[in-house]
Amino acid sequence: MTASTAQDPSCLAPGAEALFTTALVRPATGGRRLSSAELFEQTREIEIEHNGAIYRLRITSMGRLILTK
Repeated sequence: MTASTAQDPSCLAPGAEALFTTALVRPATGGRRLSSAELFEQTREIEIEHNGAIYRLRITSMGRLILTK
């Protein structure tokens, strides 16, 4: 599979794109995409340092993400 195939699932046979994970496709912004499972591992809260401030990203009991300063 070429890089263009990973970026453009329309060139695959109908239904074949379901066989590939989102890890093969880059977000439209060109940034990185991380799964929350990779980010949180065995915890429900992580700290993120940004411009000298600490932010907390946590998973709620309803499975949503909350970012607080």
